[in-house]
Amino acid sequence: MTRSPFLVAAFAAGFFHVICTASADWMHYRGPTAQGVSAEKLPAIPADGPKQIWKTAVGVGTSSVTVSGEHVFTMGNVEGTDTVWCLHAKTGAVVWKHEYPLDLDKRMFEGGTAATPTLDGPHVYTVSHQGDLFCLNAATGKPVWYKHYQKDFGGKRPQWGFAGSPTVEGNLLLLDVGGNGASTVALNKLTGAMVWKSGDDKAGYASPVVATLAGKKTVVMFKAGHVVGLDLKDGHELWRSAWKTSYDVNAATPIATGDTVFISSGYGSGCGLVAVAARGATEHWRNKSIRSHFNTPALLQGHVYGIDGQDGSGSPLTCLDLATGETKWQEKSVGGGAAVIVDGKLLCLTEKGELVIAEATSAGFKPISRTQVLGKRCWVQPTYANGRIFCRNNQGDLVALELK
Repeated sequence: MTRSPFLVAAFAAGFFHVICTASADWMHYRGPTAQGVSAEKLPAIPADGPKQIWKTAVGVGTSSVTVSGEHVFTMGNVEGTDTVWCLHAKTGAVVWKHEYPLDLDKRMFEGGTAATPTLDGPHVYTVSHQGDLFCLNAATGKPVWYKHYQKDFGGKRPQWGFAGSPTVEGNLLLLDVGGNGASTVALNKLTGAMVWKSGDDKAGYASPVVATLAGKKTVVMFKAGHVVGLDLKDGHELWRSAWKTSYDVNAATPIATGDTVFISSGYGSGCGLVAVAARGATEHWRNKSIRSHFNTPALLQGHVYGIDGQDGSGSPLTCLDLATGETKWQEKSVGGGAAVIVDGKLLCLTEKGELVIAEATSAGFKPISRTQVLGKRCWVQPTYANGRIFCRNNQGDLVALELK
C-alpha cells in the first residue's frame, strides 16, 4: 500500500510533536506526549542494566506510576483499603497516603486498583474500580473534592471495573463513566462541577485522549463498542467508528496523530487506523498484527511498538508501520507486559518482571540490556522520569531503578 499525501502529513505532524516535547515529568498514564513516549535523555546504559535504588509495597493493583519532580504517585489495595501513595522519588519514603475502604474485587486476576493517578499542578486525580473520583491536594493528600461515577453521574461499571485514568485538558477533567446521557463527562477540574455530558455508550477501559483532528479539538474515547470523537467545547459527537471486542474489553488507549487514530484490542480482534475528516471517520486499515489486551502500544517515527496478544500467552513485542499496518518485526523473547519509549529506546517490562531495553527501530529488534527487576505477574506500564525507571507488579511490589 502506498502512503497517501494525507497520511504522510499526519505522521510528520505526530513525529514533530514527539521530538519537540521534552519533559522530565510523567504526569499522566501515557506520559508527556500521550503516546507512551518521552524525549527525556537517557544516560549511557550499562550491559547489566539499571540498578535498584529502592523497593516498597504499594498494594494490589495495576495502577502505573506518575511523577512530578521528586514525588512519585501510584495506587493499590491493601487488605480491603484503597490507598493513594505519594512517595519520595529518591528514597521511596512515604510523603503522604490517602485511604478509603474498598473491596479487592479479585476477578480472574489479582484485582485492586486499575487507573493511574493524573497530576495537574497542585492537584492529583484518582479513580477506583467502583468509580470513586478524588481530587487530592498534591502536597498533602487531603481531598479537595469528591464524586462517584455511579452515584453522581449514573455511570455503569464495566465487568472488570473502571480503569481509564482521568485526563486534564485546560480547565476540564475528562472521564469515561458510561452513564445514559452521560457516557463521557467533562468536569470543572477545580470544583468537580459538571461542564458537559455526552452519549449513551457503555464505558470502555481506556483513558480519554485530546487531539486536534480535522481542525477540531477532539476528545477521543474508546468505548465498549466504538471509538468516538467528541467536540471538546460541548461534548457533541463529531464521528464514530465501530470496534467490537469480546467481553467489551476495549482497554488500550487510542493513539491520535495527525488526522488519524490508532486503536487496538485483544481477544483476537487486532488493530486498525481510523482516518478523520470533516465529514466523519473512515477505517483506513485493520489487521491482527497487534492485539493489545490492555496495555497501549507506543508510537515513534511512524511506527507502533506493542505487545501482540493476551496476558499469560508469552505474547511477542511487535513493530508495525502505522501507515500501512505492515508488520516490520516480532520478538518472542519479550513476552507479555508493556512497553514505553524514552529517548528512542524501548523500555519493556515483561509479564515475568524482566526489564528489557532495546533500540526503538523498525529495522529489527536490537536489545541493549535485560535485567530481572521483579517477580510475580507484571501487567503495569513502566515509567521513566528524572533519570529513574519505576516498575511495578500486580501484587504491589514497586521498584525504582537508575541507569548509573
